[in-house]
Amino acid sequence: MRLRTALSSTAAALSALALLSACGGGSGTVSASGGAPLVGVDYPRSDTDFWNSYIKYTPTYAKQLGLSLKTTNSQNDVAKLTADAQTFISQGVKGIAMAPQDTAAVAPTLAQLAAKKIPVVTIDTRPDSGKVFMVVRADNRAYGEKACRFLGTKLEGKGKVVMLEGGLDSINGRDRTEAFNDCMRKNYPGVKVFGEATKWDGAIAAQKLQTDLTAHPDIKGVYMESSFALSGTLQVLKRKGLSVGPKDPRHVFVVSNDGIPEELKDIAAGHIDATVSQPADLYAKYALYYLKAAIEKKTFKPGRTDHDSTIVQVRPGLLEDQLPAPLVTVDGGTYGGVPSVRSDDTSLWGNHLG
Repeated sequence: MRLRTALSSTAAALSALALLSACGGGSGTVSASGGAPLVGVDYPRSDTDFWNSYIKYTPTYAKQLGLSLKTTNSQNDVAKLTADAQTFISQGVKGIAMAPQDTAAVAPTLAQLAAKKIPVVTIDTRPDSGKVFMVVRADNRAYGEKACRFLGTKLEGKGKVVMLEGGLDSINGRDRTEAFNDCMRKNYPGVKVFGEATKWDGAIAAQKLQTDLTAHPDIKGVYMESSFALSGTLQVLKRKGLSVGPKDPRHVFVVSNDGIPEELKDIAAGHIDATVSQPADLYAKYALYYLKAAIEKKTFKPGRTDHDSTIVQVRPGLLEDQLPAPLVTVDGGTYGGVPSVRSDDTSLWGNHLG
């Protein structure tokens, strides 16, 4: 099984299938067939293009894998996630996939589900404590490393950059922030990093970037830890007269994380310079794949998989399937030793949506 599987035909069916699911952020049911195992998927939020893409892919893969699907949306609220888990229990699901945004506070919910022998797969985030059947995510430290290598190369090892951090209550925010800082200190000590906590909030990110650019007009790089900050960042750069092409000396190099269609278009147009493509399609696919495997009592161990990823043991009893997440640039070049793929590469899920 290869990384990409007939996405062109799958994409054509997405909008019709999405009508059957909770694409707008509510709850719903998709039945694959009579007698199919019933699983629950809690969508973590529906206010970003990345998560809306994940929501669209989920019912497609549930049908392909022969699963019946119940869905909820916890809307970035751990209390609602707890309530949604209770709803799934009452509906008799055989397994649950979730993407807890607060990776510490989810522990009691995981403990309750474990006591009821309901397997859990977490997507995109890894719980700080507690056990789940499998974590499906990419190597988020590599996200920060790749962004650092790209910016460090473009700035020739000197200058100032702003890092618009995600929520530091999330393992993703911590991984990306720590890896970016570590890489800059080690490899590009002449680059000064202004770290700005944003709580994954685009309005906060835009306000802090505006403040930094006012205080330091010589800033030449921005690392957005997610596309949540994309619109606001571009608006701030435009207001500052910095919305210029990469060959203009005023250009501010911008790296994002997600790989949504808008980012890929912005890279091609020269509005931003790079992103790291999180596989929204594969998150949906392998969350359900591992739920089905858990129901069937299958087991896994660390090592390479048949779908171009690596399963690692992150702590005793907890496995994580780290799916590939490539650096994406306009030219597909290599930056600081990190290879990239072109923004128009057809292997990228973002080129099959939007």
